[in-house]
Amino acid sequence: MPEFELVTPATPDEAIATLRASAPGDVAVLAGGTDLAGDLDQGRVAPRRVLSLRRLPWRTLDWNGESLTIGSTLPLRTLELDADLARRLPGLYAAVRAVGSVTVRHRATIGGNLGRAAPASDLVPMLLALDAEVELLGPDGLRTITVDRLVRASRETALGPAELIRAVRIPEARPSAYLWQRVRPFHDISHMAVAVAFSPSRRSWRVAVAGFPPRPLLVPEAESALAGTRPDLVSVERAAEAVGRHAPIVADRRASEEYRRRLVRPLLRRAVAAAGGGGA
Repeated sequence: MPEFELVTPATPDEAIATLRASAPGDVAVLAGGTDLAGDLDQGRVAPRRVLSLRRLPWRTLDWNGESLTIGSTLPLRTLELDADLARRLPGLYAAVRAVGSVTVRHRATIGGNLGRAAPASDLVPMLLALDAEVELLGPDGLRTITVDRLVRASRETALGPAELIRAVRIPEARPSAYLWQRVRPFHDISHMAVAVAFSPSRRSWRVAVAGFPPRPLLVPEAESALAGTRPDLVSVERAAEAVGRHAPIVADRRASEEYRRRLVRPLLRRAVAAAGGGGA
């Protein structure tokens, strides 16, 4: 592992000042560290400084009516154990539980997961289906961006220079579900994953898929096919067909394109049923 200086600022201003004073690539940001530790150990990154966010006041979890704000450095295990999460946002609860093991979730954070922007992320597709927004704090102050705009490609985000993820905001509780296919639940990443959610305020569905490059994404054509609160089997089949036709499903070293396309229909059908779409 390369040598580096560990910096642990006590305030957001100190953290941003450290980033501003550093050249690109000289600083790695540490939220939970579950991925960064491996990158450092394998030499995939070699920063001069590691900026730890553990002292910043962002380990928060706040319900405001039906909306939820999650601080970026809150451990996923704390989120998982929230008394209201499984009832109000069952899809997010399932996605959190899909992240590694309990040991990993004691360290992993929602901010770190978004910042890594992995194509097979468990959290990003569910956050897409929930229309989540992200608070970014930088030298020019606070700005808000959708998850869809933040995550651009594998390890590529819309974070500006010296910006940090402060929190994630979910606008409303939604019937939702997250299903995935992988070989070993606690050690592998998903070959294919589907996230669905029904918005009570808009009276419409969101459908997101993940597991293949370049990133998790929404499939509007599939959303249009799901009609009503409880779409029938025909609507669900049309939605699955739309995913196969419009989502850029590709092969990589983990799974073939054909295998992934075969997975879409049963995963989407079961996800819609789990979210309350009884006709599926």
